[in-house]
Amino acid sequence: MWQDVKNVHHFFSSVLANVWYGFPSKKLTVIGVTGTDGKTTTVNLIYHILKNVGYEVSMISSVGAVINGKKYDIGFHVTTPSAWQIQKFLTKAKGCLILEVTSHALDQYRVWGIDFAVGVLTNITNEHLDYHKSYDNYVRTKVRLLKKAKIAVVNRDDDSYGVISNKFITYGIKNKADVTPKVFPFKTKLIGDFNKYNILAAVTACRQLGVSDDKIRYAIETFTLPVGRAEVMHEDNFTVMIDFAHTPNALEQILRSLRPEIKGRIIHVFGSAGERDRQKRPKMGEVSAKYADVIVLTAEDPRSESMEKIMEDIELGIQNKTVIKITDRQEAITAAIKMAKKGDFVLLTGKSHEQSMNYGKGEEPWNEFDAVKQALKEL
Repeated sequence: MWQDVKNVHHFFSSVLANVWYGFPSKKLTVIGVTGTDGKTTTVNLIYHILKNVGYEVSMISSVGAVINGKKYDIGFHVTTPSAWQIQKFLTKAKGCLILEVTSHALDQYRVWGIDFAVGVLTNITNEHLDYHKSYDNYVRTKVRLLKKAKIAVVNRDDDSYGVISNKFITYGIKNKADVTPKVFPFKTKLIGDFNKYNILAAVTACRQLGVSDDKIRYAIETFTLPVGRAEVMHEDNFTVMIDFAHTPNALEQILRSLRPEIKGRIIHVFGSAGERDRQKRPKMGEVSAKYADVIVLTAEDPRSESMEKIMEDIELGIQNKTVIKITDRQEAITAAIKMAKKGDFVLLTGKSHEQSMNYGKGEEPWNEFDAVKQALKEL
């Protein structure tokens, strides 16, 4: 019952925001991107392509907002801001705006009233079930964006494809789709099939806006990933990479892509958020154990939950692998880097670009990049 009341409050707040700012999306071409993984990269790809073509373009994503070339912070642990923030950004934007849209934002009406020219779905895997209660509810919430949009773009290879009933344009690699690497060959510096899917999603969206294939291809070749996405921080005798992967699927994608390229050990440092979906924790452990040689479990916004309990939940999925538990994330990163030998690969996942850590007493400053620099200094 309280959830319904909460959502009614969000609905009226969004209506007021739209009225206050005069429904600014009607003057823009808005592209919305939703999905479990790959949203931020896809938003940045679309932004990069359109900017290279000469469009006036802005974007709002989990790494911040860029409105008419000016950067704005959107707050801690925020992907889709409040309706009031979004509408204010929309009034400042010109031409096109690409918006990263979470399931929470859709469920809480934060994007109500926005005219979406294109809605893009990257993929849907089990995530946020603490909030949505079931996978079916989660899918239905994500699909709301596609129903809002004039043109829907979906992943033909994703499991969610079979339950999406509205009209759409498809992209994919394995199954017959409207846009595939065969239909649209391209060159990229990005690793992994998961990034090929992100590229194909961006290609399909930009094609709907009338951008030529040649211009899209050129932009893809010059694209670099946003901060904290497969970002190499150190490359000498061993490598250190930071990535935002924090779901079983995202871990599977990054680890599977890296494993064939690494001669030494993969040392994987990660945790799982407290007071959030507990069901995914053993699955994250299982995926890490499939590819990593040494697993270092540590803090990742435990909030009021016991870090020991979180790490125990993850460990349920780990078999026959060395597991080290260090609750302090700085200490965990330092330990992982100190144990790295020639040819080893240290992968830090979960925090990436985020600027704070929550130990149950509010947000405290945290910087993953500074933590790596500190650990390297101590070598």
